[in-house]
Amino acid sequence: MAGFNTAITGLKAASTNLDVTGNNIANSSTVGFKASRTEFGDIYATAVVGAGSSNVAGSGVTVTDIAQNFEAGTTEFTSNNLDLAINGSGFFQLDDGQGGVTYTRAGAFELDKDGYVVSKTGKYLQGYGLDSEGNRLPIQNLAVDQKESPPQATSNIGLSFNINDAADPTLLSTPYDKDVPASFTYSTTVRTFDSLGNEHTVKYNMVEQRPVRDVYAVDVTFPDTLSISGVNVSFDAAGVPDATDLDNLRNTDKRIDTSTLLFTQDATAAAGVGSVSFETYAKYSSYGDMNISDSTGVNITPEPTERDANENYAYKLAVPTADTELNIGGVAIEISTNPTAPTLAEIAELISVRQTDIKDRNPNVESVSVVEEGGEFRLDIRFKAEYGNIGSEFSVTETDMATGAASSAVLTADTTKTYEGDNTYRGQYQMYAYLNGTELLDIGKSVDPGETGFSVNSTDTLSEVGAVMLGFDPTTGFLSSVNGTSFSVGATAPELTIKGADPANTETLITLDLSDSTQFASASIVKTSSQDGYTKGDLIGVSFAETGEMVASFSNGEKQNLGVVAFATFENQSGLQPAGDTEWGATLTSGNAVLNPPGTGLNGSLRSAALEQSNVDLSTELVRLIEAQRNFQANSKTLETLNTVTQAILQI
Repeated sequence: MAGFNTAITGLKAASTNLDVTGNNIANSSTVGFKASRTEFGDIYATAVVGAGSSNVAGSGVTVTDIAQNFEAGTTEFTSNNLDLAINGSGFFQLDDGQGGVTYTRAGAFELDKDGYVVSKTGKYLQGYGLDSEGNRLPIQNLAVDQKESPPQATSNIGLSFNINDAADPTLLSTPYDKDVPASFTYSTTVRTFDSLGNEHTVKYNMVEQRPVRDVYAVDVTFPDTLSISGVNVSFDAAGVPDATDLDNLRNTDKRIDTSTLLFTQDATAAAGVGSVSFETYAKYSSYGDMNISDSTGVNITPEPTERDANENYAYKLAVPTADTELNIGGVAIEISTNPTAPTLAEIAELISVRQTDIKDRNPNVESVSVVEEGGEFRLDIRFKAEYGNIGSEFSVTETDMATGAASSAVLTADTTKTYEGDNTYRGQYQMYAYLNGTELLDIGKSVDPGETGFSVNSTDTLSEVGAVMLGFDPTTGFLSSVNGTSFSVGATAPELTIKGADPANTETLITLDLSDSTQFASASIVKTSSQDGYTKGDLIGVSFAETGEMVASFSNGEKQNLGVVAFATFENQSGLQPAGDTEWGATLTSGNAVLNPPGTGLNGSLRSAALEQSNVDLSTELVRLIEAQRNFQANSKTLETLNTVTQAILQI
């Protein structure tokens, strides 16, 4: 009777189902475990093919497949960065070091004694190595092979600040002294590291230019030649400089206002004896060294004096012989000679009482005053320095009231008391840099004209220790020039090069970027500050990014990518062969593994400090267990029934 065999196949199938279900239940807490399902097929020993029906009893049941469910399990987070979970599709690839390669979703990894990332069974996690440029290398064993981070000398500094426009440069103490805070407008410090990892500081002092001009004067006897900033300037016996020499000086030393180059005759001496004087622009007051030498090459550079950068008009007062209208900046003052001409003191009083009117009508006027010296009276009109040269914006005229013709009866120009204005100081700062607050650094200041290394072509000019000029647009407050190079708002500021800030390596150069610095009327603050140097660091931990990068963290705050975890995918993951320890092996049915970093193609992302739990549903498995048990009992009943029938036949 074939029924016995049929019942036996049913018992075997039910037993296999019990085994599979029991295995699922047993691994309900196994990390990365994938539940299996028993699939059955019926058995027919023969098949009749024809026009009629086939009345053939089946031969039982067979297990056609034990299929695995690769649905993702629940992700649970842990406190161990080496616990990894795959959020999406893919498998970790493991290598046992003997050529055996398996795949798993169980990401409970750890470091072995050699720093390799291994599974709990000691197999090596596979990934991409990285070269020094961060390019991926072929698949290999991932390892934490960097136990320390070597020091790196600072090579780039980014610094942006706001410096208070409301600060009054005229209140600064002079001369500038790095140890006297009252002599500079603002100061800030950035830490740096040398090539051995020692920490240092670079302190920056900003000194706002004051509205003054430096005045140089040397005693001379002409005809002779002076060397000014390395340019030979010849003077004739009357003290007039050679025009060509003057052009050369103007093109060589941009600090000098050559229009002020003047020979003043000594009234008590012979012709050609006196002094040569000139002024620097207010932008460059107290900036750099001046070099003046006589025809024999002897240095005769004096200490400069200062004069205010305000424009000044000066006139000697005289008593008119006819009625005259004096018009000062649009304010008319009548001076009558009837019945008698006024005295100089009375004329001075007429002007003085109108000072407020003149200032109200002319915002660029700082003061109007009449000064008495040795019985003579002088009218001084002083303009605010920030207006620079006033020119035709302000006029002083005289008119004969009887004829309406221009007159010069009251005022006579006093040229010795007249100065041009100069507002080039506005928004200008000298910036000094000091290593550890003491040693003045070379931050790109060009060698002064007349010194060795100077060149008219600024690209060929050597640099020296000292201050560089920073310029802010006085109308917008944005940084507009660095060390003489101008740039537009929003553009990257020209970089400065700092030399000598690495005591361990004199060849180290540091690039300083001051972009986005401003001069607004608010508190002086640092807006951003950064530098790329650091000291030696020891390994303190390893973590993984979502895209698979294995990142080492060091005690100096640095991070370094050591490799990238590789994810394996298959054309048919159901064809994978279980290999135990929640691992699978590739087969012909599954196809070869396709390896890519996480987050690329169909790969899922990587989660650090997380583990994928078993995907077993205990409720479902318990129901299946009951079903398998009843199937087994039913097939046992079939055997029992067939046995009874057989006994009955034997008793006939």
